[in-house]
Amino acid sequence: MIDMIAILFPVGILAGVVSTTAGMASLVSYPALLSVGIPPVFANVTNTAALVMTGFGSTVSSQKELGDHKKDLIKVLPLTILGSVIGSVLLLEQPSASFTKVVPFFILLAGILMLTSIKKTAAGHPAASLDSSVHSHRSLMITMIVVAAVLFVGAYCGYFGAAGGVMMLAILSATTSMPYSSYNALKNVSLGASNLVATLIFAFKSHIYWWLVIPLGLGLFVGGYIGPKIVRVIPEKVLKIVVSMLAFGLAIDLFVKAYF
Repeated sequence: MIDMIAILFPVGILAGVVSTTAGMASLVSYPALLSVGIPPVFANVTNTAALVMTGFGSTVSSQKELGDHKKDLIKVLPLTILGSVIGSVLLLEQPSASFTKVVPFFILLAGILMLTSIKKTAAGHPAASLDSSVHSHRSLMITMIVVAAVLFVGAYCGYFGAAGGVMMLAILSATTSMPYSSYNALKNVSLGASNLVATLIFAFKSHIYWWLVIPLGLGLFVGGYIGPKIVRVIPEKVLKIVVSMLAFGLAIDLFVKAYF
């Protein structure tokens, strides 16, 4: 028990930093739970419960970024929460299935979107505009696509979640003119809420290893607090390149596991 705590607390800190800078906490925390002997599905739900603390830590640390974008948060939050409910129910009803075979392609697409947004950021233009005063029909179509995409990411995070943060970053990067630090903060808070809703469902419908959630969650809170501060000082282009490369690496890894 003490050995598990000694492992999971520092792992949580690292996972929290990775989550709130690059959106890939599960690359660190989920394998750690598997390594201490937790079965895959229960490791998944336990990981989701612990990740709630990342949302809390990043919310405390991101007040500067959130202050100017409360309206944007209100738009994103309900969609991720609704999606999380859908994804959590799917996980409990169909815990594996062919969904794993399409996940690598979603993550690959997210990495590509992040890379393509670098040039547009450098040029000072967002990848897409939601301004209804220009080309209103096209804007409505884009808005519907964004709504569907954010809802899907919420569902994905409730279901499995690996690189769900990357997907959300890619969507917000491609559809807003906000700086990385701002839409990263929106991602952290909205997915934190998504994890909270999923945890409430899992608490009644599945089995969460709460004694492991505590040390991992405390580490995730610390890492979640540190991450936004790191994002403020690292150039946006560098962050996007790093996130893209991590996404490509994870996509390849999951593709190999799903098909070979």
